Amino acid sequence: MSEEDWEELLKDHPVFSLPKSVSGPTGKGEESLNLSLRSLPDFVNLDPVEDKPTPSGRRQAIAIKDADLIVAVGSEVRIASLGDSKGARGSSQKSYKILHTPNVQFEIHQIVLNPNGKLLAIAGAFQVAVIVLPRTGFNRLVTATVDCKSIQVGQYYHAADSSAPVAKIDWHPWGQGGSTLLVMTVDGKLREYDISVDADEPQQTLSFVPEKKKSSFDAEDASEREVASFTFGKGKADWGPLTVYAAMRSGDIYAICPYLPKNASVPSTYVHALECYVAAKQEFLSASTNGDLTPADGLTMLYAYQRKYVNALLKQLPPGTAWPATTRLVPMHPPTTIKNSPARQGPFLLQPSPRNLKGSEGGDATDIVYLSFGDDAAEESEGETERLGLILVSFQDGKVDLYLDVEKVEARWETKQPSNDLPMLATYESIDLGIVATLKNASALRSNSLLDLVQGNHPVFLGDPIHDDTIYVYHAFGVHVLQLEPLLKGLAIALREANDETGSGAGSLEASLEKVAQTDVQPILLTFSVEQQSSSPVVGVAVPNDVYLTYSIFILTSAMRMSVFPLNLRSEPLYSAEADVVASETTSPGPSDFPTPSSQPGPSSPKKALAVPQEGPAAYVSLLAEEPFKIPQVIARSSGLPSNPRLSLPTNSDVTKGEFMITPDTLRYLGTVVEHFSAQIHDVQLAHRSVEVRASLQEQEFKRQREKCSEILETARSLGASGKEKTERIARIQETQRSLLARLDKTLQNLTAKASPELSENETKWFEELRRMKEEVVGAGKYDDRSLRARAKLLRREVDRLLPHLKELREKEEAQKKILAESREALGLSQAFELGKRSTEERTRISLMEAEILRLANILDVSLGRPPTTPPQNGDAEDK
Repeated sequence: MSEEDWEELLKDHPVFSLPKSVSGPTGKGEESLNLSLRSLPDFVNLDPVEDKPTPSGRRQAIAIKDADLIVAVGSEVRIASLGDSKGARGSSQKSYKILHTPNVQFEIHQIVLNPNGKLLAIAGAFQVAVIVLPRTGFNRLVTATVDCKSIQVGQYYHAADSSAPVAKIDWHPWGQGGSTLLVMTVDGKLREYDISVDADEPQQTLSFVPEKKKSSFDAEDASEREVASFTFGKGKADWGPLTVYAAMRSGDIYAICPYLPKNASVPSTYVHALECYVAAKQEFLSASTNGDLTPADGLTMLYAYQRKYVNALLKQLPPGTAWPATTRLVPMHPPTTIKNSPARQGPFLLQPSPRNLKGSEGGDATDIVYLSFGDDAAEESEGETERLGLILVSFQDGKVDLYLDVEKVEARWETKQPSNDLPMLATYESIDLGIVATLKNASALRSNSLLDLVQGNHPVFLGDPIHDDTIYVYHAFGVHVLQLEPLLKGLAIALREANDETGSGAGSLEASLEKVAQTDVQPILLTFSVEQQSSSPVVGVAVPNDVYLTYSIFILTSAMRMSVFPLNLRSEPLYSAEADVVASETTSPGPSDFPTPSSQPGPSSPKKALAVPQEGPAAYVSLLAEEPFKIPQVIARSSGLPSNPRLSLPTNSDVTKGEFMITPDTLRYLGTVVEHFSAQIHDVQLAHRSVEVRASLQEQEFKRQREKCSEILETARSLGASGKEKTERIARIQETQRSLLARLDKTLQNLTAKASPELSENETKWFEELRRMKEEVVGAGKYDDRSLRARAKLLRREVDRLLPHLKELREKEEAQKKILAESREALGLSQAFELGKRSTEERTRISLMEAEILRLANILDVSLGRPPTTPPQNGDAEDK
C-alpha cells in the first residue's frame, strides 16, 4: 500500500478523535495540547491529584500488534484493525473498539506491548496497570466496547498520594512467558513485577539512588538524584544482557550488574559463552600477575564471585544443552549462592567531557538507549564491530550524546571495601537536533524568548525493529532519524587498519578515527509553528514489523494527527570491494580452497588466479575509474524518507475560520523554503548531469568491451584452427618416437649379446656363492629347520616364552626391594636372615635359568649378550 493510501485511510479515522476532556463542552480545546509559553507550566508541573491531559514527560500513545493499531486517548485504550480499514471507503465505515477497563481511571502516558503481544502495560504519571488484549476477531463484535481484564500493578507503591512519578515502564526480553514488567520511578527504584505470579508486590527491587543519611549535609543537585530513564544492556559473550543502565536528569549514567529476572528464560548458548568469558578473564589474570598478589587481590576475589555466579547458572541447565548443542530457552532463577546484592557502578566517566550546544545553557537528560551491533554473519567472521556497544543519551535542548562502550561492564557485588574505580565511556560526538537554533531564530522575530519551551521538551528514542543502526528520536518539536550506518562502517575500517598496521601505535588509530564519518541526522517531521509560537508535541511513534503491513513509520501528534512515511528495506550488496580486499589480505587461495570437480579424477589442483601483469603498459585500460561510482547524496535515499521534513503544525484558529492573512513571518518562511528548494533543485541538476556523464561513459566502455571481446573470440577461433594441425603433428611425432624406442631396445640387446655371450669364471663363482648364502639363510626347502630363518624363529619363540616369567620375577624383586626399603629399619635379625635366605634361593634359581638359556643358545648356535647377573671379566672390562 502506498503512502497516499495510508494517509487517506488514517486521516479521518475515528480512532484518532480527541477525548471529551479536550473537545467536549467543558474541555479546554485543542490549544491546551500544544506546547507554548502559556501552557508551559502544565508541561513542567505534575499534580498527583489531577493528572491533566497535557502531553508532558515521556509519551508513547500508540502501538501496533500484528495488523491492529492500539491508541491511548486520555484514559481510554482504543484498538482498530488496519486490515479492515483498507476496505472502508468512507469515514462512516471506519470503526474502532474501546477496551473496557474499569480499573484504569488515569490519563495514559505510556503503553508498551509485551514480547508475545498478549499483554499491554499502561502507565500514567503515577499509576501502572496491565491489560489482557482481546483475541483475534474482536472487530466482528457489534458492541463498541470489548471487555478486557485489567490488573492494577503495585498499588501500594504507585497509586498512593506520596508515590514517586513513573519515569519509564518496559518488559524484560528474557522474562518467562513475557510477563516480567519493570517499572522505574524518578526516585531511582526499579521494581520488577511478574504479572503471572503477583502484580502487587515486586519480585525484586534495584536502587539506583542511595538513601539519604539523616542529619547529614548533601551537596548534590536534585537532578543527580532523579532518574530520567533506563535501558537494558546487550551482548553475546559478556555481562551485557545482565546489565541495566540508568540515566539521571543531570546526565550521569549508572549501571547495575548482574540482574536477572526472578523467573527468566535464558538462551543456553549464552550461559556457556559467559562461562568461557569468565574463564578467559581468570586465565589472563593468572598469567599477568606472575606471583604479584598485591595488585590482583581485588580482581581475584571479583572473578571468584563471577565464577560462583556462572556455576550456579550452569547447574540450572537441563541435560542435552551442553556445548555445542542448539540453543534453546531454559527457565532460570537468579542464583542465591552470593548473599551480597549487586553493586551500583558509576557514575561513568565521560572522556572527553561532552560539549554543550551553542546558545544553550544545557538541559536535563530525558532518555537512554543501548545499541549493540553484530549479526549471524558477523558472529561467524568475528567482525570488528561485533562487540561494539553504543550508548545514546538525549537531553531537553535537543542534544544527543553518543558514547562508545569500550570497557564492558562486569558483574560486581557490594563489599565492605567498595571499589573507587569508576567505569568509563568514550564520548564520540554530540548531535544537535537543531531545536535551540530554531527557537532562537523564532525569538529573534518576536519580543519574547522561546528558549524556555525546551523545559517542556522530552525527547524519546525508538529503535527500528529491522535495522539496528537506525534510531528515531521524537520530541515536542518533531521527529528526527539517526542513521548510524556510516559511523559503524568507518569505525570498522579504522579498527581493521589499526590491526593490520603492526607497530604503528595509537597514532595511526587516532588518525583513522578522525576520518570516520559522523552520524547522519535527518528531520522527517516538524511540528513547531513560528507564527503561533507553539508546537504540537509528538506523543507516539511506531514501526510495524509485520509481513502483512508495509514497512513504514507511524507518527502521532498530541492533536491526534497521524503522519505515515514509507521506508525502504536495505539489502546487503552482492559484491563489496572492502570485503574482497580484506579477504584477499587475510587468506590465500590454495588446493583446499578450490576443490577439483568430481568429473576430473586425481588430486585437487589450485584454481588459477589472474596473471599479474608485467611491468609496462596494460593490455587494456578501462574508461571507468577504479573506484565504483557513488550515487550523489541528494538523490540517494536509502531509507526512503523524504529529503525535506513534512510539517504537522498546530491548528490555526484564524485559518479554521477562513481568515488567512499574509504576515512578515509567512513571507520569511516562504522565502526560506524557496531558497532551500532552489538549492536542492540545483544539486539535483548537478547530480543529474553527473549521472548522465557516467551513463554515457558506461555506454562507451560497453562498446569498447564488446569490440575487445569480439577480437578475443576471433583470436580464439584462429588458435582453434591452427591447434588442430598442431595436434595431428604431435600425434605423428609420438608414433615415430615409439618406433625409435623399439629399435633402440632391439639394438641394445644385440650389442649386449655380442660383447659378453657367456659368463666369466669370477661371475660364475659369485652367482654360486649367492645361491649358497641364500640356501643357508632361507633354506633348501620350505621345511628346512637348519636355515638361519627357522633357527631365528625358534629362538624368538623361546624368548617370548621366557620373557613373561622373567618380567614377573623382575616385578617381584622390585616389589621386595621396595618393601625391604620401607621396612628396613623395623626388621629384626631373624627377619633379615630369612629375607637373605630367600634372596639366595631366588639368585640360585636365576643362575640356573641363565645357564639353561646359555645352553639352548649354544645348541642353536646363537650368540647372546652377557647376562645381567654375571659380573664382567677382566678382559671384557678392559675392552670396555
